[in-house]
Amino acid sequence: MKSVDKEALVHKYLVEYYEKYYRIAYSYVFQEQDALDIVQEGAYRAILKSDALKKPEYADTWICRIMMNEAVRFLEKNRGRTVFLEEVPEESTMDEPEDLDLRQALGKLNEEERRIVILKYFEEEKIRTIAQTLDLKESTVKSRLYRAVEKLKKYMEGGAGYGEMEKRV
Repeated sequence: MKSVDKEALVHKYLVEYYEKYYRIAYSYVFQEQDALDIVQEGAYRAILKSDALKKPEYADTWICRIMMNEAVRFLEKNRGRTVFLEEVPEESTMDEPEDLDLRQALGKLNEEERRIVILKYFEEEKIRTIAQTLDLKESTVKSRLYRAVEKLKKYMEGGAGYGEMEKRV
């Protein structure tokens, strides 16, 4: 496949699945503007590197991986960033307490566990697709998903501190 064709294919997927890529980014940062920035930068990188796409049938999983990597890059870059009062929205946009607990719980998972949970439960991807996206065996995805869900359950139940959860799971 020619480079021009790959670029057109990547562009097509970016337009067609924009909301999916946004949800992936949002599940990392939980801020609308930051998620939009991540998707924009991820789209730029995907188009720029479109000639590196080896199999056109995996364009979506390839772009998902780029978006997740971009989200991680964004988080690392902005770690410890100070939020000024001007940046806080005037209207209260507080989510339900359960949503906040889930966000905190997701933040406690390691990067790979979080990626698997996001793809499985937020994007409703099949195990096979997750394995292809993350370049893992299906059995590895299943076992890591199981462990991640167990960690989330224990964190959400509030019965143990996260450090204790790590030792038991």
